[in-house]
Amino acid sequence: MIDMNDLMKKAQELSQNMQNQQEELAKKTYEVSVGGEMVKMKFNGKMELLEVQIDIEVVDKDDIQTLQDLILSAVNEGIRQSQKQMQESMGQQLGGLTGGMNLQNLFQPKS
Repeated sequence: MIDMNDLMKKAQELSQNMQNQQEELAKKTYEVSVGGEMVKMKFNGKMELLEVQIDIEVVDKDDIQTLQDLILSAVNEGIRQSQKQMQESMGQQLGGLTGGMNLQNLFQPKS
């Protein structure tokens, strides 16, 4: 028979652990670069863009499309890295509390 008090306690622990983990992830930064480091960006664990560096060589008024493509690529890579770190971290938290059942898909963004 399932002890509801024990189940509620574990749920509260899981919730607190996940909240703590998200706070820790938010403090981390992820650096990405594209185009041979012509565009560099820094993100935090909340997937917020913190910093952008653009090499002057990539700034060409006659070829704005290349710069736009590099920026788009860097932003998407930064978001991917942040999401990956969050999924891995949350998966580890859940794995320890769910007896190894794979619940990582709960944290994947919907397409």
